[in-house]
Amino acid sequence: MTNLNELRQLLGLSPSSKEITTYLSALSSSQPSSPEIKSYPDAVYFNYYSFGLSLLFAPINGYKPQSKASRQDLQDAHLVLDGIDIYNSVSAERSDDGKIGSPSFVYSSYPIIPITIPVSSDTEQGTPHSSVLRVTQNTTGKDFVAALGEPDRKGGGSGPSSGSIGIWVEWTRDGLMVEFGGDDSRGPQAWERGKDALWRIISVFSPTKGST
Repeated sequence: MTNLNELRQLLGLSPSSKEITTYLSALSSSQPSSPEIKSYPDAVYFNYYSFGLSLLFAPINGYKPQSKASRQDLQDAHLVLDGIDIYNSVSAERSDDGKIGSPSFVYSSYPIIPITIPVSSDTEQGTPHSSVLRVTQNTTGKDFVAALGEPDRKGGGSGPSSGSIGIWVEWTRDGLMVEFGGDDSRGPQAWERGKDALWRIISVFSPTKGST
């Protein structure tokens, strides 16, 4: 089981911190795999495809990482964890032979399920909602909204299903964004069908107070 509040405690730490190293080790009984590094002047991504995990590090103190930098090139003392993406490959489209249809979806499913999301007992509008959401691989859009209340922001799903992005919702006050996958998450009627869409990516970031 993964507690998202515990994951939030990793935010602000460097890539080589003991806490992040311990967390990554817990994801696998074998030796943790090395991440694929995607570096840009304003962001560095550590992508762990076999873990269904991506860690976003933000440069600080004026540091600007070089594009296409290797792991050895990075200055860990000037990088802090700014976001965590957890992937669910169950929601990815599959062909008749069982293979994931989209070549861009290369992440396995996150291995430690369920994911528990503790949230405040009231929405910003004062409407009571569940204090804990247990997320499995089959949790849908309506499950998230029932537990967390109406999102602060949402988007996606417009246009023809073959060319649009999946719907996404964000609870800024809880530091949580969820993107959904599958045919129910795309196309002109995506918001009508989206309640039945499975989650594809859960993104964790620092909560923003006073958001509307």
